[in-house]
Amino acid sequence: MKLVNRVAVVTGGGSGIGRAISLAFAAEGATVVAADLVEERALETADLIERAGGKGIGVQADVSNAASVAEMATGVTNAYGAVDILVNNAGLSRGGDIRTIEEADWDINFDVIMKGAFLCSKAFIGGMIERGGGVLLHIASVNGMYGIGEEPYSAAKAGLINFSQNLAVRHGAEGIRSNVIAPGSIVTPIWNHTVHRDPEVFNRLAKIYPLRRVGQPEDVAKAALFLASDDASWISGVTLPVDGGLTAGTDIFRTTSGADERA
Repeated sequence: MKLVNRVAVVTGGGSGIGRAISLAFAAEGATVVAADLVEERALETADLIERAGGKGIGVQADVSNAASVAEMATGVTNAYGAVDILVNNAGLSRGGDIRTIEEADWDINFDVIMKGAFLCSKAFIGGMIERGGGVLLHIASVNGMYGIGEEPYSAAKAGLINFSQNLAVRHGAEGIRSNVIAPGSIVTPIWNHTVHRDPEVFNRLAKIYPLRRVGQPEDVAKAALFLASDDASWISGVTLPVDGGLTAGTDIFRTTSGADERA
């Protein structure tokens, strides 16, 4: 088992990618703290972990609020000591075209994604350093790597990538590894409203991916497990796309022109 005797905090751990990472880490021996804005979802994740024979707790936390993060961090530290792994996964996406988004849309993306990662990293990195090292893992997006819309969300995710690089450089000598996973389209509850409105959205999206499918939360969780484990002990400061080949390019134009019949 890859994470025996490790303590991991996963923000946004109540659903989607965060829940999948929490379950994967617990299955490999970690004690997992699933933190979520909605306490009920966090407790559901903890219950799933316990039913599978793992160790986990669910806690309510608003990562965009310093007092809430401090309360969560104090409780975790008092219960388990320093944290070995922090996964900054909490996020949302609001707003698109810069001509139509409101200031509040811009702010909430940065508050949850960037400020949340800052507050949580600051809350736990000191304890990691005191214990001789730890792992920071940030869930960004392919949106943060090049321009594909959702400007506030994409800009925040791009900032997360740079934030991680700086943490890797500044604290590497203290045993801190900081890495990013940049998923493509993943089937999570954040898509529920879109799917209700457009049931074929994933089928259409799959055609732009070289591997001809959208991702599942478990695809990201497996990459997270690798980067959090000692298997990645000499990997820091990287951004790993988990995107079905999308950042390599897309042959959607050949597909739609009839030159490629795989779709």
